[in-house]
This record gives sequence, C-alpha cells and structure tokens, in this order.
Amino acid sequence: MPIISQIGRKALKTRALIGTIYGVLLLGSLTMVYPFMLMVAGSTKSPVDTPDARVIPPFLVNETELYRKYVESLFNEELGAMCQVYESRTPTFRDLPCPSSPNRKLVAEWAAFLNEVTLPKSSFFTADTYSKTGALPLQLRRFKAELGKASGSSLDQFNRDMHTEFTSWNRIYVRANSYLQRSQRFLTTPFQKRFSEFKQGTRQQDRYYVSVEGFFKREYLRTQYSDDIERYNQVHSTAYEGYGRIHLDRICPDAPGRTQEERDDWETFVRTVLNLLWVRVDDHATVPYQHFLKAKYGTLDALNQSHDVSLDSLNEVRLPQKSPESGLAASDWEAFLQGWHDPVTGTAHRMPVESLSIYSVEFTFRDYLAKKWGDISKLNEGCGTTYTSFSAVLPPQQDWHYLDFLTRRGKLRWEFATRNLVTVSEYVLLHGRAIYNTTVYCLLAIVCALVFNPVAAYALSRYKPRSTYKILLFLMMVMAFPPMVTQIPVFLMLRELHLLNTFWALVLPGVANGYSIFLLKGFFDSLPKELYESAELDGAGEIRIFWQFTMALSKPILAVIALQAFNVAYGNFMMALLICQDEKMWTLMPWIYQLQMHSGEGIIYASILIAAIPTFILFVFCQNIIMRGIVVPTEK
Repeated sequence: MPIISQIGRKALKTRALIGTIYGVLLLGSLTMVYPFMLMVAGSTKSPVDTPDARVIPPFLVNETELYRKYVESLFNEELGAMCQVYESRTPTFRDLPCPSSPNRKLVAEWAAFLNEVTLPKSSFFTADTYSKTGALPLQLRRFKAELGKASGSSLDQFNRDMHTEFTSWNRIYVRANSYLQRSQRFLTTPFQKRFSEFKQGTRQQDRYYVSVEGFFKREYLRTQYSDDIERYNQVHSTAYEGYGRIHLDRICPDAPGRTQEERDDWETFVRTVLNLLWVRVDDHATVPYQHFLKAKYGTLDALNQSHDVSLDSLNEVRLPQKSPESGLAASDWEAFLQGWHDPVTGTAHRMPVESLSIYSVEFTFRDYLAKKWGDISKLNEGCGTTYTSFSAVLPPQQDWHYLDFLTRRGKLRWEFATRNLVTVSEYVLLHGRAIYNTTVYCLLAIVCALVFNPVAAYALSRYKPRSTYKILLFLMMVMAFPPMVTQIPVFLMLRELHLLNTFWALVLPGVANGYSIFLLKGFFDSLPKELYESAELDGAGEIRIFWQFTMALSKPILAVIALQAFNVAYGNFMMALLICQDEKMWTLMPWIYQLQMHSGEGIIYASILIAAIPTFILFVFCQNIIMRGIVVPTEK
C-alpha cells in the first residue's frame, strides 16, 4: 500500500512535498540527460563545428551550417583549396556564407563543358576522400570497399597487388593533393592508378577542379605582396581594386599597358613555383634545348645512355610539349625550364619565355566559351553576366556545388550525422580481434564472478568460521586499495607463470572480488534461517540448498555482481594493456584509446558513445531483476 494515503495527498503541505520531490528528481535527470545529449551531438562534429556546444547539432536545423559542413567535406577540410577554387578570402569554413544568387545559366555552360571536354586526371580531386580528424568520408569508404572486393578482403593480397605496406584496412587513406605546387608529384604507383580510376567513376558534382589562377593569386601574389593590394599597385604601377580583379595570363603578358613587374611575376611563377603538370612549351624552344643537352652531356653517346634512347644526332632531339613523368628526361626538362648554368663556360641555358604557356581548366573553359559564343557580349546576354572579356571568366564551381547541395540536403544530414559513428564501428570491427577478445573476456569474468564469489560468501554466511570477522576485515582492507597498487605484483606473478598475452592473464586477477564477497555475505545473512532448516528436514543436500534456494533467491544481488563484473572487464584498459601487450590479445578499450590518440573531437565522442552501448544493453536486461529485488520476498 502507498506510504501516503489518497486523503493525505490532498493536504497543501503534502502536495508541496510531493512537488518538491518530483522537482528534485527532474533536476537530477536533467543533469544526466544534458551531458549525454551533448555527447550525442558531439559525435557528429567535424572541424567546422567543433567549437559549438549545443544539444542539437546546428547543421540539422540550419541550412547555412549544413552548407559549411558540406563545403568542408567537399574540399577534404583543406581551406586553402576552397579559397583558390572559389576565389574566396574566407578565414575559416565557419565564416563561409551561402551563395546569394547562383547563376544557373553559367552553371549549365560549365556542366556542358565538363561533358564535352576530356580533362586530365590531375585537374580535379574527389570530395569526401580525406579527413584530418581520422573520419572515414563517404568516397573513401566506397574506395576501400572496392579495394576489399577486388582483393577478396585479404589485406596481404591487397598489399601485394598495390605494392603497399598498410598494416590494416583502417590505415588506408588518400591524401588530398592539388598538384599545384612544384614539389607535389603526380604518382604513378599501382595504388595511385587505382585511385585515379576510382576518381573517374565518381559524379562530376563530387569533384572540385583545381584553379591555377586561384593558386597564383593566393599562394604567390599574396605571399609576395601580402594582402594589401595597395602595395601590389605601388610596385606594379597599377590601380586594381583587389586581387579578384587580377587575372592570370596564358602566356607571358607583353601587351601594351602591362608592366615589367607583371611579366617578371608571371615568369617567376611559371619557372619556379607552378607544378610542371600545368606548364607547356612550344617548338620554338627545341633548338635551345638541343644546345642545353649538348652543353650538359657533351657527347651524343652520353645523352643516349642517360635518356635511354638511340639518337643518331642532336638534331633528332625534340623538346616534349609537357614535362615527362619521370627519369632524367623529366629532370632535364625541369632544369631547362628553371635555367641551367654551364659550369665550364658559365653560359645560361633556359626555355625562352615566349615559348612558355600555362595549361589549366580556366583557360580550357574560356576557350570553350569563346568558341561557342564568339563574342563576350553574347555570353553576357545569354547567361546574365557582366564580363568585359573571356579572360575574366572563371568556372562557376561554387554555384555549381551549391545547386547540387540544394538537391542533397537530406542525404548530407544523414551522412554527417552518422559519419563518425560509422568510422568508429568500422575501426572496431576491422581492427584485430577486439570484439572477439572483449566478448570472451567479459563472459569469463561474469561466469567467474557468479561462481567463486557466491561460494566464498555462502561459506562465510552458512558456516560462520571463527575467523569470519578477520576475513571480512581483510576484504574491507582490500577494498581500500585502488587496483593500480596491485598492477605491478600481478604482472610479475603472471610473467613468472608464463600467462601473459592469454585470457587467463585477464581473468585470474579478478576471479575473487572482496567487495562482491562482502556484499553477497550480507545478503545471504538476510535470508530466513527457517528456509535452510526446512530444506534440511526435507533431505536436501548442501549443493541443492546453495543452488536451488540461496542462488535462486539472490538473483537481484547476482545481477548487480554480474553487472559490476562486466563493467570492470569491459572498461579494463590499463591492466589489459599491461598484461596483454600483443595486439592480437587487445580488447576493445586499448583499440579505442589508440583511435582517440590520433582523432578529432567528433571521433572521440562517437567512440565513447559506441563503447557505452554494451553496458547500456546489459543494464536494460538486468534492471527488472534488480528492481524486483529491492524488496526481498519472504516465506509465508
């Protein structure tokens, strides 16, 4: 029956008391639910929204926040690449606004251009293939799935086929390179070739095309003259309103009105900064190239041997339009571009500047528009633009991506909400034997806790030896010392018994638990003595009394012991890592710790959330038994 009767509840003081109790309980629940909701929201984070501390992730309810996460993922978290492609000066992804009025007609021209013109593989990079925080973006997951399918899910076979040395499937990654810097090389390894094939099969909207012009402005001009356009104007005797008004020329600018400083900038940029993938040279440099080779190698035989060719004379030498991919021919091509000084005569040999030109997506797109529309005024009228010439037209990649973003908002929300969780799940499932080891360890820990502790407690409660209180005092003293105190003695003892890196090493140190024995002994003492006396009169043996009566009536406390044993085993990190240093015997916690060491905040929250699921499930199964045992049933 209730403690407070129905009539008593009508009193004002009683109602105030009940309301206060409910208020305190509600406040207590909020102090638990709010941090949990923050952790759930944190499991969706990427660098762009890491500073946010909200219960509901902003990208789920705010389109601008979703767009920022989309652009961050599109450019593989590379802010510099985004600023180059979008001609943006945004300091962070968090400050990026949505395009106010995307030009759909110009975007249609860009889409038609991509469908009609074949661009080299180095001209674009695939979105969602790399994350600095350790997450597995969508395209990277698809790429790894294709690799696993092709190799029969055998990592050894994959490493042999691709000439790689990845230690696990989770270690496979693809770095997002723009191939604009001179130091960046377009690799031709089997793995890189396989990724290039994968890139060709992705949607066009899932790519971003590198911008040589954006690279020229952001990485060259602004590093030379800072962000102050006035300094640039002062040096070059120009009157530009901003760097956005400056456009890169295909060839060295020598038209009337162009200054020597502008020509020097262009030449320095092409000769020393720009990647060789985007530099072209015409036939006018062939004769100087022949002179360069003659000065460097001296004889035709030395040239044939170095370049692995069989020429009859230097006149047969032809300068490639673009740099060879590898070998001494590529090295000589680059040396001739930068300028090579003969150590004997001191003569300088280099490509004539008038023979140099730049190949890029921008120039190809401008040529396409010029051929299609003929006159810039027709393009402006047809697409609603205000360009003064075709040289000012830039690929509308930001508008193109934004229009695609508007059609995929639902899928993007789901991807960003689950990406970190999928990353942790794949890491746990594919790394070693974490799930198997943890399952076996926890089951053995629970079984041992439910066998050895009740037997010891039953003996103390049932037979009451003369040293019972001394034993209880010893158990309470053991409870006073933290587990870290016994780690070194336990390790030394297990090492002497040659049990390291085994399940015995994990289970044996925790077989008997002083707290559990103390708790069970007190519970067994509370059971009615008449029950044991009646069982003995009926002829029941000691084993039957223990199993059929004591253990049956102790289900609530046994559920608590099992839950405690599971929590200790499942959360065991330091001891498990100390006595099982072989990765093959690592449980879940050492692997998750290793994941957190090189991951971002979102991955850490996601790993904590996933790690808490087994404990939550076990508590759900045990809670009914625990609740039923709050009031111990008595014999009638």
